[in-house]
Amino acid sequence: MFKKEKDTSAKEEKQQVSSPASSFKVIAREVVKDKVALTAFIVIVIIFLFTFGGSLFLHSDQVTETKILDAYISWGTSGHFLGTDDGGRDILQLLIMGGRNSILIGLGVTLVCETVGLIIGLVSGYYGGYIDALIMRIVDFVQVLPAMPIEIVLVTVIPHYSSITLVWIISIFGWTGTARYFRAFVLSQRERDYVLASKTSGSSDIKIMFREVLPNIGSMLIIDVVLTIAGNIGIETTLSFINYGLPSTVPSLGTLIGFANDPTNVVSRPWLWVPATVLLLAISLSINYVGRALQRAGDARQREN
Repeated sequence: MFKKEKDTSAKEEKQQVSSPASSFKVIAREVVKDKVALTAFIVIVIIFLFTFGGSLFLHSDQVTETKILDAYISWGTSGHFLGTDDGGRDILQLLIMGGRNSILIGLGVTLVCETVGLIIGLVSGYYGGYIDALIMRIVDFVQVLPAMPIEIVLVTVIPHYSSITLVWIISIFGWTGTARYFRAFVLSQRERDYVLASKTSGSSDIKIMFREVLPNIGSMLIIDVVLTIAGNIGIETTLSFINYGLPSTVPSLGTLIGFANDPTNVVSRPWLWVPATVLLLAISLSINYVGRALQRAGDARQREN
């Protein structure tokens, strides 16, 4: 009789919690209702089509090939819509490949950080007590480390450096904020009736964490992923801007913006750095506007629960 009542309680609790499908509907409704966020979403789609679609028609070796005779051709010139750089490389092609590479780095770092941070946040928040305290002290230690100087040192000393290497270097410090973020939500869920009912019915901790708790913080996961992508693109661009990001042979938004380090380029050759700057601003602002709409959707879902 007692077990039957517990099973009934668990079913009722599950019915009260929004499913992933309903969470997606809340998010989609909030984005569509906000015209600024909808416009920002369209801009993001256009940028993805421009960078990833355009790169399908380009070859990286041809894009980075040096042509000294074509150096510093101004934008608007026939054959070079956005001009060329000091090596005669077409800025439009570099913008397409650089934008794609910067976005891929941001997506790669986000994937690693979200995966690690989510698992650690789930474990820490679910078990609490000494396990939570130990994990949080490790998180505190990583967070107080000077991330940027350490990343620069690692980029300098690691042999056979590549784009994948950069993803892992940035991810070393990027997962801590995500872990704290999800820990806070799991702590609020661990004493809910549906979790207690699952424990009573004999479900394993792993099953409860990933099949019971995780779906109920799904909307928070989407929000964090979107906002984290923008931040990680910014980190890669910053490192490339100071020549400690992607290898010099790999185009990046940071390396293009880096032309602005020369006062002559700022005044006389704006086509070298303005397009990349505009593209980076468009990416960052659009993602942030969409993220704000997602946050409102997450708050609305929390109120519904």
